[in-house]
Amino acid sequence: MSALAAPFGGDAAIRVQGVEKSYGALPVLRGVDFEVARGSIFALLGSNGAGKTTMVKILCTLLTPDAGQATVEDLDVVGRASEVRESISLTGQFAAVDEILSGRENLVLIAKLRHLGNPGQLADELLSRFSLTEAANRKVATYSGGMRRRLDIAMSLIGQPKVIFLDEPTTGLDPEARLEVWQAVKKLASSGTTVLLTTQYLEEAEQLADRIAILHQGSIIANGTLAELKQLLPPAEVEYVEKQPSLEDIFLALIGGGNPDEPAKDRS
Repeated sequence: MSALAAPFGGDAAIRVQGVEKSYGALPVLRGVDFEVARGSIFALLGSNGAGKTTMVKILCTLLTPDAGQATVEDLDVVGRASEVRESISLTGQFAAVDEILSGRENLVLIAKLRHLGNPGQLADELLSRFSLTEAANRKVATYSGGMRRRLDIAMSLIGQPKVIFLDEPTTGLDPEARLEVWQAVKKLASSGTTVLLTTQYLEEAEQLADRIAILHQGSIIANGTLAELKQLLPPAEVEYVEKQPSLEDIFLALIGGGNPDEPAKDRS
């Protein structure tokens, strides 16, 4: 078991035990174990090629593990794949939105495809929830990167999935757009949705996750809260130095987006 890994049990929305996956002779996952509490944000942190996306694809029933077991909402991802798909939603690394349609039309279309009642009302509720009401009738082609990503996440919530997977949700976004997405993810968890996100950005995991698992070369090498992970290092030596602002601090201060707890303004 990896450093600080919690024992299995309790109210877990996702359980992964001993999962292995290889592509031919190349092992990608080497006995991965972790669990995700319901209504929490769990970050799977690792560099490119660590196996993050492969793990997500297994949990979303898009790949079959070579060994081990994984469950989502107590449903085995192999034996009960169709039921798993009904309870989850996946948002990939790039926004899957139709640029020709407006934001509202994208949401209405997905609601109709899912045969849900009152698609217009549902679309309006999600637009409001993700601060997109003012841009509702604009073509998505005019949206900023952050707005597109928020719309993408809103679309993934149609049908009220219990668990949402976000694979590298802020890849390619500028600092302001990244803050917009972080705010949207926090709203998801506050409403009771379980969120598993993959990221290679340490700050993203630090800002969002209730619990962080570090995936390295196909294995979980540490798993815990941020406070628990900090305890793995020796105590820091106290030095008194003048704190200089980072480039991100300067950038956000200049554009007026310095408070990460407030959604940034929409940009076209």
